[in-house]
Amino acid sequence: MNLDLFHVDAFARHVFSGNPAAICPLTTWLADARMQEIAAENNLSETAFFVPQADGAYGLRWFTPTTEVDLCGHATLASAHVIWQFLGGSGVLEFHTRSGRLSVERAGELIMLDFPSIPLVAPEKTPAAVGLGLGGDPEDVLTTGETNGSGFWMAVFKDQTVVQSLVPDIHVLSGLGKVAVVATAPGKDCDFASRCFAPGLGIPEDPVTGSIHCFLTPYWASKLGKPSLYARQVSDRGGELFCENRGSRVRIGGYAVCYSAGKIDVPSD
Repeated sequence: MNLDLFHVDAFARHVFSGNPAAICPLTTWLADARMQEIAAENNLSETAFFVPQADGAYGLRWFTPTTEVDLCGHATLASAHVIWQFLGGSGVLEFHTRSGRLSVERAGELIMLDFPSIPLVAPEKTPAAVGLGLGGDPEDVLTTGETNGSGFWMAVFKDQTVVQSLVPDIHVLSGLGKVAVVATAPGKDCDFASRCFAPGLGIPEDPVTGSIHCFLTPYWASKLGKPSLYARQVSDRGGELFCENRGSRVRIGGYAVCYSAGKIDVPSD
């Protein structure tokens, strides 16, 4: 099979920054194992596959190099960019996903995701691997809880400088399984900053993670007393996000730029 493949840097204004995603448009779904092999071969934090649906929406699925995930922001943003830029799409896009129906629209060059808000709770007990793995002493730790063995821990630090200086122990963090750990703090050049580590999902550090802003946005909106927030993920590549708290939903905005467009040859299922 000869398939289109786009490499898009999401939450970025120019290439070599933001979070790279591989986007593979399909007419019908491939076997799950084949999509996982393609994602492993791409070796990016996420490869997205989408298929047009009868209702005008798209089915959308996301794969890390090792597993399929329930929600991904940067590869959704990148998929929308590909549909608008290369496939003749227009207007608001709707996607059917594991996390329900998601919509994406444009505000000028900014791409806006409409995602579900994810609540945080205080844990009964925090795994020692969270603090040890991050290599820091957080002021507070909250969690989204786990669903099917996956979820998030959020560690809050004093300021952005501390988050940027963290040197995590990836081996320790991988002991948490398919649970990602997020370090966050008030920003010095933004409203809040973050980093995200998910070695159990095949992602030692994710450059920019849209999905974590489903809980970071309402958390910092409450702390800072304002619904609209400018966020930065302070990984080596870095990225910027424009967030808005809307109660049960969050809007997460960013830019995207295509680095390459080509073809891949894969065996027929």
